[in-house]
This record gives sequence, C-alpha cells and structure tokens, in this order.
Amino acid sequence: MSSNRNRHFLTLHDLGRDELLELLERGERVRTGEDGRGRPLEGRTLAMIFQKSSTRTRVSFEAGMTQLGGAGIFLSPRDTQIGRGEPAPDTARVLSEYVDAIMIRTFDHADVEELARWSSIPVINGLTDLVHPCQLLADLLTLRQHFGKDWLEGLRVAWVGDGNNMANSWLNAAAILGFELRLAVPEGYDPDRETLARARDRASVHLVREPAEAVEGVDVVTTDVWASMGQEEEAQERLRAFAGYRVDAELMDRASDRAVFLHCLPAHRGEEVTAEVVDGPRSLIFQEAGNRLHAQKALLLHLLT
Repeated sequence: MSSNRNRHFLTLHDLGRDELLELLERGERVRTGEDGRGRPLEGRTLAMIFQKSSTRTRVSFEAGMTQLGGAGIFLSPRDTQIGRGEPAPDTARVLSEYVDAIMIRTFDHADVEELARWSSIPVINGLTDLVHPCQLLADLLTLRQHFGKDWLEGLRVAWVGDGNNMANSWLNAAAILGFELRLAVPEGYDPDRETLARARDRASVHLVREPAEAVEGVDVVTTDVWASMGQEEEAQERLRAFAGYRVDAELMDRASDRAVFLHCLPAHRGEEVTAEVVDGPRSLIFQEAGNRLHAQKALLLHLLT
C-alpha cells in the first residue's frame, strides 16, 4: 500500500500555493509548446475509470497522454470487474501492477480516497460529487492567460447557482490563492459546509442569496448546470429553486468592465445561462475547455516525471 500520499491529485489542496502556480505556468508552457516536447511519457500508461460519462475529461486525458507519448486505457463499469463490485483496494493494487497512474471519474469522493489509499501509483480525481479539481486547473489557467502576469492581483470571482462540486472547487481555489469569492446560492443548496468553512478561514468568501449582490463589480462570473449527473430526478424541483439565478446580459452588466464568463460545460442555454452570454464576447468557455488539455498534460508531467 502506498504511503506517498502527496503524489495523488484528489483535490486542489493536494497542491500548495507555489506548486499550484507553478503547475499553471507549466500548463501555459505546454500550450505554447515550450514544455512537453518529444515523448516525455513514452511507455507510460494511464488507466481511466469512468463511472460517470464525459466528453471533455475523457478526450483531454486520452489525447494528452497520446500527445506526450503515452497511452490511456478507457475503463467503464460495463467492461471491468469494478462494475461487478470488486473492492476498491483490490482494483487499486491490481492496476498498480499494470499502469503508471489512475484517473477516476465517479460519484462518491470517499471512493477516490479509498482507491488512492491502496494505490502505489498516482491517482487523479477526474470528478466526484464533492469536487472537480481538474476543471479548476483549466479555469485558473484561462484566467491567467486572459488577465496576464498579475492576474491574481485584486481578482474577484462570483459563483451563481448550485453549491455543487464546482462551487466547492472554487472555494478550494480561493483558500489556496487568496482571491475574493462570492457565491450566490439558493437556500438549501449551499456548498459543502467543511469546504466553505476552510475557505472562509483563508480568504474573503461571501455566501449570499441574491445573484446581483454576488456579481456587483467582479472580474469573473461563473456557473454550472442546475441538475448535475445523478440529479435528473430533481430537475423540475431544481428549475423552480433556481429561478432568478440565470446568468443573463443584465446580470453581467453588474460585473466590472473587464469581466469574463466561465462555464465548465455542457451548458443548457436558457436555463443557467442565456445564449447571449454563453456565446457572447465576454465568454471564454471554449478557451476554458481547450485548457483542460493543457492543464492536464502539465498535471501528468508533474505526477509522472
């Protein structure tokens, strides 16, 4: 069983501030071709466990491994013993004999922690119901590119919508980097209590109920779908609860003149965001999606070289 816990990437808190900033710098060097040239991961293999379906996570990790000279193996519950109840410790120890790293996208965060506990190779959290740290790497890289060298100075971010895994990940980012974060979340849909408390101890974090209050004067407005995977049965109830939390042009006008819009995708135009905003000039969503590839290649290099 591995005791090298810091080799895993389960949340952003597995990186210190300096390490996170260096990883973002490396992501930019990877994007421009200054880093990751040649085949630095030749002969290396990434096992990719998907218990939740994906477009961006699967393609970016698989393409990233290929571009770095390695290989990715897609594992779905239908194709493996994982789907038939093989215990996480057994899966971790078996895969540790075959491959060089594991990426898992699943529901319960405890499952990822259990996998990492028994793995002697790096485990990467591709998404859980608690956090989505790989997406935050891409989001932060996008802001670094857009706002330039001093991108963190005075940065103010507003989250509008569900207190879900993305909201929790923004809280972790604020705790590590110290930017101001305001979350506008309906009653009953707050982010994880422990994650919120930790961020409040380390950064200027405000939880409010009115989107207009959260967005006033900020530099970044970001949101996510109102019903994530596994919440489809709650969709109608959530539509009612989140009425008034749609990001539209009027809400964006309350933000600063330099404000940009982010969304992890897929976006439901007309629900959490209007087409005018998501397809408008302030939207960085496709640059953000593209940065999943560059940020994850930097992460793979960080963990495997």
